[in-house]
Amino acid sequence: MPQSPTAKLAHTPPDGGWGWVVVFGSFISIGFSYSFSKALTVFFKDIQQDFDVSYSEIAWVASIMLATMYAGGPLSGMLVNRFGSRPVTIAGGLMCGLSMVAASFGNSIIFLYVCIGLIGGLGLSLNLNASLTIISKYFLVRRPLANGLAMTGSPVFLCFLAPLNQYFLSNFGWRGSFLILGALMLHCCVAGALMRPLPSAPVPPVENGSPRGREAGTQGTKLKSNCWSRVKIVDLSLFRDPGFIIYLIGNSMFFFGAYAPIVFLSSYAVSQGVDDFSAASLLSIMGFVDMFTRPGTGLLANTKWIRPRIQYFLSFAMVFNGTCHLLCPLATSYPSLVVYAAFFGIGFGMVFALIFECLMDIMGPLRFPKAIGLVTIIECCPMLLGPPTAGALVDHYGDHRYLFIMCGAVILTGGLFLFVMNVYNYHRIDKKGKAKDQELQGDDVPQQERALEHMPEEGPQAPGPGGDETGPGATEEDGAMGEDGAMGDHGRRSADDSRKRSQEFHDITI
Repeated sequence: MPQSPTAKLAHTPPDGGWGWVVVFGSFISIGFSYSFSKALTVFFKDIQQDFDVSYSEIAWVASIMLATMYAGGPLSGMLVNRFGSRPVTIAGGLMCGLSMVAASFGNSIIFLYVCIGLIGGLGLSLNLNASLTIISKYFLVRRPLANGLAMTGSPVFLCFLAPLNQYFLSNFGWRGSFLILGALMLHCCVAGALMRPLPSAPVPPVENGSPRGREAGTQGTKLKSNCWSRVKIVDLSLFRDPGFIIYLIGNSMFFFGAYAPIVFLSSYAVSQGVDDFSAASLLSIMGFVDMFTRPGTGLLANTKWIRPRIQYFLSFAMVFNGTCHLLCPLATSYPSLVVYAAFFGIGFGMVFALIFECLMDIMGPLRFPKAIGLVTIIECCPMLLGPPTAGALVDHYGDHRYLFIMCGAVILTGGLFLFVMNVYNYHRIDKKGKAKDQELQGDDVPQQERALEHMPEEGPQAPGPGGDETGPGATEEDGAMGEDGAMGDHGRRSADDSRKRSQEFHDITI
């Protein structure tokens, strides 16, 4: 298995220290980013009744919010490169808080699309990308563990937000609940304040006109070029990497079916005769299991047995997740739904503990900010269409089981695609590397022969007087050695020097 692409970093990640405080801030930011759209599904039934809309129309609220969160990835990545993670996360928290306060005064579903979906989704995008980027700067060796701990924020927050939202809904209605949630979202600003940037290396002063000054001018030109390259929102050169394309296709299939089961889990439980609080508790059970799955997966992925095969581990997690959804229609009682929610939490947690680490493994730390921006803007399309498509199935057939079958089949197919294509891709890379090694080894003998052909000759080729090969001008000692069939000292030293130069040239070539 080939190792992940590496690149020289401008600094050495500390792999600890203040980085763990940064992980805690990312834990809060990522927790709100991923759990908020799921926890909002508790309010969908009341909003659906107030605005008299269908399942498909109410699903667009969460769908637009998730799609905007992912589509804003390139813009968020550009802002993070320009201003750093701290101010971007604070700005995202402010946008999320204001969007929920504004949504509480809404009188139409379109108004909720704009406030919650667009404005709130963009704020979550700023929080998510800034948090993931700063983790990749603080950690290298312990990066899978750091990512796993930070991504645990999603199930932890979901575990508490789902029943808390049900409590808010019972006591304050969905409008009052949105006001309270807007205040809670301001905690993302506190999380952003913890994301202290790493100190940059000092640049030594230079004098104009000196060689150092000319070198500094060249470096300044390169710096301007790098700054200009950061302005590019989308880097299409990433599509030249087959591993990136395989990752993108497989994960797009996953995101198409990932969130629809969460959006409609509570309504499916109610349709099976479960009360509202018990139905909302299913999300808490899923989040509780997910809470322990993500750090456990991060620890497992950081082992020497799994880390080189982490792409296969991701495909296994997707197959497990899809299989759970395919079996969900068999759950028709609350205990069976609890079992489904627990296994759903395991599969969902494994995927999201690995999904960004696998992208870092493929692209390397320097190309990761551009890669995640491109990935999120592409994945927003299946994420946007998934929940409304599932809602349309419920509206058409009047049964939730078909949406679980559809989502499970799509995710299972995506996991199998990732596994098969990664086997092919890694086999191709191994075969290419072996061919290159054989080519270098095959060049060893011709290079030595060419060096020996250019070795200086000692005297004429014709035999000298007395039948020796020393020729005129050779010493008696050389002639005696020539009669013995041996090479003279000078010729032997020349041959040794030629072989040494050939070997040095071969080492440099390798």
